[in-house]
This record gives sequence, structure tokens and C-alpha cells, in this order.
Amino acid sequence: MSFNKITESASNYQSLEKMSVIELLTNINNEDQTVPIAVEKALPQIEKAVVKIVSQLKNGGRLFYIGAGTSGRLGILDASECPPTYGVPFDLVNGLIAGGDVAIRKAVENAEDNTQQAAIDLQAFKINSNDFVVGIAASGTTPYVLGGMLFCKENNIPTACITCNPGSPLALAVDYPIEVVVGPEFVTGSSRMKAGTAQKLILNMISTTTMIQLGKVKGNKMVHMKLSNDKLVHRAQMMLVDELQIDLIEAKKLLETYGNVNNVLINYKK
Repeated sequence: MSFNKITESASNYQSLEKMSVIELLTNINNEDQTVPIAVEKALPQIEKAVVKIVSQLKNGGRLFYIGAGTSGRLGILDASECPPTYGVPFDLVNGLIAGGDVAIRKAVENAEDNTQQAAIDLQAFKINSNDFVVGIAASGTTPYVLGGMLFCKENNIPTACITCNPGSPLALAVDYPIEVVVGPEFVTGSSRMKAGTAQKLILNMISTTTMIQLGKVKGNKMVHMKLSNDKLVHRAQMMLVDELQIDLIEAKKLLETYGNVNNVLINYKK
């Protein structure tokens, strides 16, 4: 299938090497400011995907992100933040990248061109129709991701995608396409820039909205967060001081007893 890849089209800027530092920074910043506007246009698509994701997770399913290169790394980043931030099991949200974990830090040659590997990677998790898979690919043509979506379709596993080219093979292969058209990159074809920023914003939306819908936030606080460092312990203490009108000493004792803010709020009695 042939279609116009906007992500590969020529930059709107010429002779970048002749620009001063401030000109480069200003122009990059100007381009970056267009990204949230593009994301806003896709909110109805994002909503449909998130509603289905929440439904799947409430019924015991898991969320998977799959991608190659920058897209894969962004999925892994979002997935890895969910357990400490919201206290969910480490395997509730999973990020898979073409080439395996070694590709998180170093590009693995030709890994994204393997159309069968995503299916193998997903099967290692015993994926099933209770789960949900989001394919992330700025181009909408990455073979690794596209192969994974086709595998899911064959096995009745619901899917979404995040892509920056409209009408791509990837968008046509999933149940819930999310298409964010950010236009040409400042450096032609460097989709880690605006496309990557758009993907990050959408992943933030997906995971945050899902976790709130699953009851992992109270008011505007991360009451289920894991107290894994001094900063988070202090944050939890201050949550309890504000919520329960107690002092820091009592807040500390309650956290030591119950483990996290949510458990304190459930069990606290004056």
C-alpha cells in the first residue's frame, strides 16, 4: 500500500546549519507548540480507546504497548512509571520494543523489520482477548508493530495505535486508531521530535486517565503510590497531614502501619 508519509516530508525550514543557536532553539520551540493542538484534534479517538482499555483492565486484562525505536522506548517509559505512581502490579501495563530490552539503550539493526517477532513477544506473556494492545509507530508502517496488530486481530485481542500519518496501514489494522498529524519535522524525518512528543502526550493521557478511572487517585492525589524514596514518603506524609488534619509524626506512624496513603485513609479513625 502506498500513501503519503507526512512524517517523512521535507522540513519547512532550510539551511539549518546556517542558523544561530537561538534561531534553532526558537524554531524548534515554535514547531513544538503546534503539537498539543494536533493532539487536541484526536481527543475523540483517544477517548474511545481509553474507554475500552478501562473496560478490559476492570475485567482482569492487561495493557500492552509495542513499538520500535523511539516509539518503543516511549511505551516502555510510560509502562514502567505505572507501578510506582499508582501502586499497580508491575505486569498490568507492559512495554515491548523491537529487538528486546537491549534496544532500550542501543538500536538493534533490522529489528523493526521483522513482521513475526511482535507476535512471539506478545505470546510470551500469554496474551489473550481480555488484554489490550497499543501499537506505537509514527510512520504507521513499522513491520514489527503492524505484524503485532495483525496477530491480535486474528486472536480477537482489541487494539489501538498511535501514529502521525493519516490512513496508514497501522491505523487500518486496529480497532481504535489514534492519528495525530503533527506535520513535517524540523529536521526532515526526525520523528523523535514532534511525533515523539505527540506520542508521549497521548501515552500520558492514556495511562493517567485509565488509572484515575480504576480508582488509583483520590481528589488529585496519587494515594496508591509506592513509597520508594524520601521524596515520596514526605509527599505521602503531607497528603495525610492535609487530608486528616494531623501532624507529621502521626502521619509517619500511620504510613509505617498501613503502607500507603490509601490504606491509611481506609483504616484511619480519630
